[in-house]
Amino acid sequence: MIVKDKTFKKYISKEELEKKIKSLARLINSDYKDKKPLFIAILNGSFMFASDLLKEINIDCEISFVKVASYEDMESTGNVKQLIGLNENIFNKDVIIIEDIIDSGRTIAKILEEFRSLGASTVEVITLLQKPKSKNIDVKLKYVGFEIPEKFVVGYGLDYDGLGRNTKEIFQLKE
Repeated sequence: MIVKDKTFKKYISKEELEKKIKSLARLINSDYKDKKPLFIAILNGSFMFASDLLKEINIDCEISFVKVASYEDMESTGNVKQLIGLNENIFNKDVIIIEDIIDSGRTIAKILEEFRSLGASTVEVITLLQKPKSKNIDVKLKYVGFEIPEKFVVGYGLDYDGLGRNTKEIFQLKE
């Protein structure tokens, strides 16, 4: 697959994604069976993951969406410019942040700090993808789909300069 000026090869199939998402949903359904969590999906990248995940969640829950900007070209800047769209009061709520990918870990660390400062009862993260660099940041991720190498990926919501999000699979930059 070619996106702009880069060539990508298939990396994670639709079937692998479906299987992993069902597995993660089972864990959340069990962990939150007596609670009513508020899922907060981080846009734009997590929209496909959030949609498929919530279809598998069978407990009472709410979902909302926020937007943060921290990527330029193919690198995470780690600078959270602003959380846009958080209209819910999260005080005393169990919050589960839905992310597409944790790259450096700096962005999710800032997001977690923001949500905790707003008085959430608990704040956990579910991410579809995690890169090794993020383990250098002091952030515990409770739900991780796939640990992937330090290579650029697109598809299934992930983009390269806004393009490539609209696939059912994830593709990795070809070397």
